[in-house]
Parts: sequence; structure tokens; C-alpha cells
Amino acid sequence: MTNPPRFVRTSALTAALASALLFGGTAVAASPAAPTAGATTTVSVKAIGDICYSALPSQAHDTIKLIDAGGPYPYPKDGTVFSNREGVLPQHTSGYYHEYTVKTPGSPDRGARRVITGEAAHEDYYTADHYASFKLVNFSC
Repeated sequence: MTNPPRFVRTSALTAALASALLFGGTAVAASPAAPTAGATTTVSVKAIGDICYSALPSQAHDTIKLIDAGGPYPYPKDGTVFSNREGVLPQHTSGYYHEYTVKTPGSPDRGARRVITGEAAHEDYYTADHYASFKLVNFSC
């Protein structure tokens, strides 16, 4: 399996979203599909909380290290496209997000914990409740 790219900015909107996600607030950027010059797209990201990397369970640390190393991953679904059907994360084109399992001690299957990566630098989300809610991982606290 080919590993998805990490830390790639694909547009001004992506850069604005990453900045807003890292620092809180609302992202405003020129829309690449805007019909008129100077039109903007506004995306609120306040609904997604954040979590310090140090506050994540140790198994999430292991998963993030595997992602950064490009694998190998313990589950066949790791690295596959996350389609954001729940609509909790900011909307992007298919292929923008990828999912990875965070092992759950004592669980007979993959459990409910995941790390979802986006294409922007350090755009990693943690969910402990199988996509019902997400927290952006903050690596600087």
C-alpha cells in the first residue's frame, strides 16, 4: 500500500484552515473556485476542540510515530481514505484525510480510537469515540 503524503499544503484555503485549527478561530481565505476576484470562503473550526500531544494515550503516540515513519501499520485499514461522512471535520475533497487505528488495550477488535490525518502540516485529529467527536492534536503543549 502506498502511504499518503504528510505535511503538504495544497491551497490557500488549506493553509488558512491549518492556521485556524492550530491557533483557534475562523479561517478566511481566497476561494480557488470563487467566480469573482477577491471572493472568500469562510470555514468555522470552533466545533473541533484540541488536545495536547502529551495528554493522548500512549497508544496514540505509537500510532503517530508509525504514521511519521510511513508504517508498517498493524491493521489493513490503516492509511486508507477517511471520507468524513459524519461531517465533523472541515470539508475537503476525497483523499484529503486518512485514518489510522489507535490500539485499545483489551479490545477484541480495532476499538473506537483513531488518528485522522489531513494534508496540512501537523493536521492530526484524535477521536476516542469512533468519529463522533474529534480533537486536533497540539504538538506544542
